[in-house]
Amino acid sequence: MKLENGIQQPGFLLALRFLALVLWSFPGARALDNGLAMTPTMGWLHWERFMCNVDCQEEPDSCISEKLFMQMAELMDSDGWKDVGYEYLCIDDCWMAPKRDSKGRLQADPKRFPGGIQGLANYVHSKGLKLGIYADVGNKTCAGFPGSFGYYDIDAQTFADWGVDLLKFDGCHCDSMEHLENGYKHMSLALNRTGRSIVYSCEWPLYMWPFRKFMPNYTEIRQYCNHWRNFDDVYDSWQSIKNILDWTSSNQKRIIDVAGPGGWNDPDMLVIGNFGLSWDQQVTQMALWAIMAAPLLMSNDLRHISPQAKALLQDKDVIAINQDPLGKQGYRLRKEDNIEVWERPLSDLAWAVAMVNLQEIGGPRFYTISIASLGQGMACIPDCIITQLLPVKRKLGFYQWTSDLKIQINPTGTVLLRLAAN
Repeated sequence: MKLENGIQQPGFLLALRFLALVLWSFPGARALDNGLAMTPTMGWLHWERFMCNVDCQEEPDSCISEKLFMQMAELMDSDGWKDVGYEYLCIDDCWMAPKRDSKGRLQADPKRFPGGIQGLANYVHSKGLKLGIYADVGNKTCAGFPGSFGYYDIDAQTFADWGVDLLKFDGCHCDSMEHLENGYKHMSLALNRTGRSIVYSCEWPLYMWPFRKFMPNYTEIRQYCNHWRNFDDVYDSWQSIKNILDWTSSNQKRIIDVAGPGGWNDPDMLVIGNFGLSWDQQVTQMALWAIMAAPLLMSNDLRHISPQAKALLQDKDVIAINQDPLGKQGYRLRKEDNIEVWERPLSDLAWAVAMVNLQEIGGPRFYTISIASLGQGMACIPDCIITQLLPVKRKLGFYQWTSDLKIQINPTGTVLLRLAAN
């Protein structure tokens, strides 16, 4: 077949694919210049599963203590988590003593962390992992422990001296927009001045919400942070996952282009392997976090996780989509009749496509989509191989640009596909 101008279609379409590669390869906004988080951060974070449990007498196996983190480090090393990319073991709130020491430095609770944070960091590093820690830009942390306001330089140096590799910097107890913005900027610069490589995880845009007249300047935030939270904390519930996806798709025009190597939108933790999500809903979270180029920070109990949840979290094909070096965040392409289609450009002109069935009544549904509508019309030019990655991996076969694709999707479940050149 020839086009009206006489150009052979296959050659013309391949030229379009090459043009797409060039366009997608343009860098986005300038990132924080610390050379870190060139792909989304992967690891484990205690908050959603273990919260602020400080009662080690009554609940010694689930309180926030060095014992908990050492056990998780051991499992991340021995059970394959580190091997597939989960590298950062991260402490959230409630690790601190109620007061700073005589020199104004933060200190760990001496009963729950008898070896101190430096001792824990040494242990974590001995397992080939990295340690993350938590602090707050305000006067107090969200749980009421000492905040970093007025101590940004001291705290940054303390974390570096301890051997910390990531800082989650929360935004509670800020009394003004100026306090919030200047605090996040100050800590970013202070961390860099230590000379230690410390990933900087911010909650800057999230805590702009109380100051309604201000909108986040994501270009500026990216210059200071390696990833940033935009929306509410994740809960172990399907409603929470839906709310995060709804917020992301509703705001995608503002947030997607700024994401890329060195700086990422953070939709919060993976709750796969816990109690609140069905199997199909766990598949949906894993698939969509991969599409969104989100940090993959699990919050679960690795000591008691099902083989099925473990296999999902360690799925190398899905992780490869999340970690794709092109570093472009995906987006929702369409929503119709309770079916959402999301897509993400990948390196080597490949695309990831996720189809989500949001209907919560009835059984599996079939959905048919035109191949030509995917990847901005260029995902399958002139043809491609389509592989289903989730809920189970199977080759769907060879498709042409003019083909239709018919997929069956479970209620609240997702089918994740990879489209690659033949």
